[in-house]
Amino acid sequence: MERDDRFSKENLKRLVEGTLHWEEVKKAIRLSPKDSDRFWKYLEVLQEKVPWDDKILLRISDHLYIVAKDGGRITKCDCGHEFGDYRVNWKLGCQVYVRKTSEEIGEVVTIPEARHNIELVEMREFYCPGCYALLGVEVVPPGYPPVFEMIPDLDSFYREWMGQPLPDESPDWFQDKTLDKPAEWAKEG
Repeated sequence: MERDDRFSKENLKRLVEGTLHWEEVKKAIRLSPKDSDRFWKYLEVLQEKVPWDDKILLRISDHLYIVAKDGGRITKCDCGHEFGDYRVNWKLGCQVYVRKTSEEIGEVVTIPEARHNIELVEMREFYCPGCYALLGVEVVPPGYPPVFEMIPDLDSFYREWMGQPLPDESPDWFQDKTLDKPAEWAKEG
């Protein structure tokens, strides 16, 4: 693919780091047509930031990526901790801190009017067991299963949007396998 340097990889790196000047950010947003290789440059920038070599397929949050590894696709933290198959909710592999009391909620929600009703819901914080980075927060009723925010159809994205199908494309990739994990736990226990 031919390089399009109207928005350089260096600017993209600064954008990811949060150091790109606002005027340059606005220029990038308004660029028409967008640089055709921006996604590929973005992946290069991300790959250079992590200490491991597994190929990043998609960034799903500040610290989490879907990567290609050993013929599979897994969720991985930027520290290198692996959560397993990306079709299984990564939250099942986290350290979880649950805030249940008004005092605990008050530690992070300082405006009393913004605090939720502790009789109805709890606040869960999900931490990476490898680096203890905060990976996610959800406010849900007690006993509610962890919310699986996103299971991307990577095959369609790469084939239809990026024009470069993944080598391991298969309809089996796009399905939620989260319930397989508790089934494994039940067999072990």
